[in-house]
Amino acid sequence: MSLTLAEARARAALVSDVTYALELDLTDRETFGCRATISFTCAEPGATTFLELAHARDLLVDGAHGDYDGRRITLTDLREHHQVVVEARLPYVTDGDGMHTFTDPADGEVYVSAYCGMDIAQLVFPCFDQNDLKATVSLTVRAPESWTVLANGRAVETGPEEWRFATTPPIPPAMFVVCAGPWHSVTWEHAGLPFGWHARRSLSAELERDADELRRITEACFDHYGTIFTEPYAFDSYDQAFVPGQNWGALETPGCVTYRDEILPVGRVSEGEARQRAVVIAHEMAHMWFGDLVTMTWWEDTWLQESFADYMGFRVADDAAGFAGTFVDFTIGRKTGAYDADARRSTHPVAPSAEDVPDVDSAANNFDSISYAKGNSALRQLVTWLGDDDFLAGVNAYLHQHRFGNATLADFVDALDGATDRDVRDWVERWLRSTGFDTLRVTRDADGVLLTREGSRPHRVRVTSYDADLGEIDSSFVDLGSEPVRLLDAALVVPNAGGETFARIRLDDASWEVVVRDLASLPDDGVRAILWSSAFDLVRCRELSATEFLGLVTRHLPRESHVGIVEAVLSWSLHELVPRWVEPDAAVGAVAQLAAACTAGLTSGASSEATLALTRALASTTSDAPLLRRWLDDGRTDGDVEVDPRLRWRALHRLAALGSLTAAEIEEERATDGTVVGELGAATASAAVPHPDAKAAAWARVFADPTVSNRVLTATVAGFWDPERRDLVHPYVARYLAEAPALAAARGQAFSQLVGKAFPAIWLDDSDVGALEVALARPDLGTVLRRAWADRLDDLRRP
Repeated sequence: MSLTLAEARARAALVSDVTYALELDLTDRETFGCRATISFTCAEPGATTFLELAHARDLLVDGAHGDYDGRRITLTDLREHHQVVVEARLPYVTDGDGMHTFTDPADGEVYVSAYCGMDIAQLVFPCFDQNDLKATVSLTVRAPESWTVLANGRAVETGPEEWRFATTPPIPPAMFVVCAGPWHSVTWEHAGLPFGWHARRSLSAELERDADELRRITEACFDHYGTIFTEPYAFDSYDQAFVPGQNWGALETPGCVTYRDEILPVGRVSEGEARQRAVVIAHEMAHMWFGDLVTMTWWEDTWLQESFADYMGFRVADDAAGFAGTFVDFTIGRKTGAYDADARRSTHPVAPSAEDVPDVDSAANNFDSISYAKGNSALRQLVTWLGDDDFLAGVNAYLHQHRFGNATLADFVDALDGATDRDVRDWVERWLRSTGFDTLRVTRDADGVLLTREGSRPHRVRVTSYDADLGEIDSSFVDLGSEPVRLLDAALVVPNAGGETFARIRLDDASWEVVVRDLASLPDDGVRAILWSSAFDLVRCRELSATEFLGLVTRHLPRESHVGIVEAVLSWSLHELVPRWVEPDAAVGAVAQLAAACTAGLTSGASSEATLALTRALASTTSDAPLLRRWLDDGRTDGDVEVDPRLRWRALHRLAALGSLTAAEIEEERATDGTVVGELGAATASAAVPHPDAKAAAWARVFADPTVSNRVLTATVAGFWDPERRDLVHPYVARYLAEAPALAAARGQAFSQLVGKAFPAIWLDDSDVGALEVALARPDLGTVLRRAWADRLDDLRRP
């Protein structure tokens, strides 16, 4: 019963001026209570419409049982100024879609949070669950006396058992939030508003550890947005909460942003993790303008929110929060996934037409690397081509004109068009309305070096050239269209050296020889990131073998100085190269080669941050069980890195996968840890044990338990598939294809995405590909899982 575009348009034409007065009762542990008074104006008195409310129990509508089918409440004979009161009890969930409940194993404390988002608000309260029916929300919450309650508005009455919140400005139902539990909080005032960071009580030490840094980042980003946006922050408070079990990395709910609490980690926070967290903080704050102040009308314009927030997150974390080089991480991390996505049949324009997103389930598939990373890249190219002043002038005109309302691509283009003399509409058609990416190719002829474009888009990019001793000859911008551009002769020529555009690059043979020989010695972090990501792409296109790529890792990773590059290369090698591109009989050797590269890096005088990244990767790749045992016993590695809980569970996972850890030892470690890190770490380690009984038990934990939580599913899958022991787990490929559809169908969109990500991470042969093709033909396969499987099929077929 996914809401369709036609239904949404018809309801938006009928309904306006919506308000919600909500009363939530969170005092019962089995179900929660909801009483909603919904007022609205009807353009056609006497007409019929519907509210969404999923899985309600004991439903009363205006004091009587309403016409309810389990997902929708039919409202008939509407008045011009209509009001309806709905009372219901609703189930808690453990999959992150709705009113999520979590019991902390560290102290037994309970937390309850409403995680909404697309098509999910209806799991929390009855609503017109679409973006262009924004509404004010008044909220009262009953909760246990020891709890703190957070929501979109500022609390005006605070317990002990009842919390009342100020009425919000108009917000879409998807952006409603409530977070309730015995939070540990750090609060302060800034710019005349109350601010706060909140976390589970058992994470109080971690929150206090990072509180000064989190406050500094928050204030720096907030003040910076105040200088580049002319529209002021629109809400009455700014809370940020690290919450358990959320599916998204973070959710931009206005006035109270929620983050998955894994980004407040136990143990050491690496430089890369700190930089990425700052990017996420800046990203979610950007949504206060792009998404919350101005909201897309329908889901074809997901990019109007996510592409902007993704671009602004990296930009503002660098410009304002003090994390230099964020776009290096983007180039070698998120952007590489966008090239993958854009090469599949499921690709779509950054800005598709509304008719190409016919319902909300289809829209769920567009929250992907195209709408985030490719859209980010397109905006960065737009700024490079247009100039920052004109770009921001157009952005501010757009935000001012549509404040508290809804908008479309046409609205944004109109605003940009009024701010510049450039042909923005042509640029939009080429960049946002079409799929795929161009190739920028370096060639040589008798007269020197040429840069050519294979494709149809204009590109303004930096080209950097080096002599044979890696001295920089030139680094300047060129505008590349259909005509080749003559470049200075040089030993190595790198187009898109600053990552300003979204295009595949292909170097000439002479330049690639320099890369193979001297990659780690190149002085510019951004250039090295471009070249490593190009190597990823060469492997995907079968222009570079897995053996050749591992040769690059062996020669250059031990000397790589940028921790973000180290982490990205190791992550891609472990999670993409080995399962997909290394044949089964070579997998053990490939993992050993990665471990050797980590060991070489650790003995080469790496920085403390690179040492941490290499140590974590070594813990996941070494076959030296006595080494890992020694680390666990000593509490420190041979390189003097503290074995914190996360590193400890990495080592335990690897020991289990090597067959060097018993079930009893895993259980002892879990009990000793006593936290959610230990619970999930034990799930991963148990699933990794290379014995048929252990694999069968892990499979049952995920596929035989209809209440399995999102985190347990992810943790178990992380240990289950083992490319080094393909023969042991290969029989489960057929079981996955047979059993996954029912698991996905029972739990909703976000859980379906997790089931799709549980796809076998091992070498698949032609018979497996054939089985996947058959599975994709099933008529009962859900929209979200079908997209995930079709993408895997395209990856497997790629020439």
